[in-house]
Amino acid sequence: MENQSLSPVKKGIVGVQFLFVAFGATVLVPLLIGLDPAVALFTAGVGTLLFHLITKGRVPIFLGSSFAFIAPILEATKLYGLAGALGGMVGVALVYFLMSALIKLQGRKIIDKLFPPVVIGPVIMLIGLSLSGSAVNNAKENWIIAGISLLTAIAILTLTRGLLKLIPVIGGIVVGYVATLIFFPDLIDLSKVADANWLQLPQFVKPEISWAPIVYMIPVAIAPVIEHIGDVYAVSAVAGKDFVKNPGLHRTMLGDGMACLFSGLVGGPPETTYSEVTGAMSITKVTAPVVMRIAAVTAIVFSVIGKLSALLQTIPAAVLGGIMLLLFGTIANVGISNLIQSKVDLSKTRNIIIIAVTLTTGIGGAALSWGTFTLSGIGLSAVIGVVLNLILPKDEIA
Repeated sequence: MENQSLSPVKKGIVGVQFLFVAFGATVLVPLLIGLDPAVALFTAGVGTLLFHLITKGRVPIFLGSSFAFIAPILEATKLYGLAGALGGMVGVALVYFLMSALIKLQGRKIIDKLFPPVVIGPVIMLIGLSLSGSAVNNAKENWIIAGISLLTAIAILTLTRGLLKLIPVIGGIVVGYVATLIFFPDLIDLSKVADANWLQLPQFVKPEISWAPIVYMIPVAIAPVIEHIGDVYAVSAVAGKDFVKNPGLHRTMLGDGMACLFSGLVGGPPETTYSEVTGAMSITKVTAPVVMRIAAVTAIVFSVIGKLSALLQTIPAAVLGGIMLLLFGTIANVGISNLIQSKVDLSKTRNIIIIAVTLTTGIGGAALSWGTFTLSGIGLSAVIGVVLNLILPKDEIA
């Protein structure tokens, strides 16, 4: 349903509502990697508009900060500095561009050959599991506040319906923040909010473009590429249109890649399609692409409100930690669900080998180094999974 009957005012209201569905996750990523959350709002808005331009304005998708890159950016920051890590996002865009070209030439079969569920499942699990330490470390600042934030998010997920069920991150942060103000006010310094201007440009980080971080980030893009494909199919089902054919999966992939490239060039986090907003579309039955563009413009407007950015940066680590305890475990669960729904035979030796080696190298912190270049973590595990899938025999030996 295209919902052309909605008035401009109603479309505007729904568009702002969709932004709030994506708001919590979008600003959480920069807070965890040390960026101004206003930068993430700006790049999400511009990235979404770029995506709509490339997909001819036909696909109702909103792009926000990607959780898949939190751990890689944190690790790359240790190696190359934050500016270097953000410059590495160029590599992510290159992967999207390459996949777009391959899909254009060969269709989705090339994706299925290189990245079957037995590879993608454990890689997605690693995205969540590799961040579990960060979640616990943040929560340790104050376990009471972390617990309040976590329980609020759980309550929203289990006890509510409709759109409210889609904003556990915002709900957990708000309740945790208020609880901190009441019981542990010393954990929050509101002076920065008072000093901030109402109108203020986001604090962009100038990226440093060099080959080492670019190559470092390339393997990490595998999981988000697959996630993108799944999201496009999901959006097609909700909207009742085949966006895989028109405007084409190659165009949606290109649009996502351009959003990542723009974000990297201005020092923002990489973008990804947001399934939360797809869920909101399913509930509201509003699938008009213009609503997503309204959400994007609203994000850009919010990004220049200085006091909002300052307020977001006062969120205590314990509040973020409580949310992360649930969120990162949920990401790992998505990987498990991917294996189950794809009916991966976990009794087959080749599948056991691929999953086992992928997980152990990722969780164990395996790394390969050549001079100043290092490949480690999720990126290395993804490469190992792809290689094992290609070289191991398909049939069991009796």
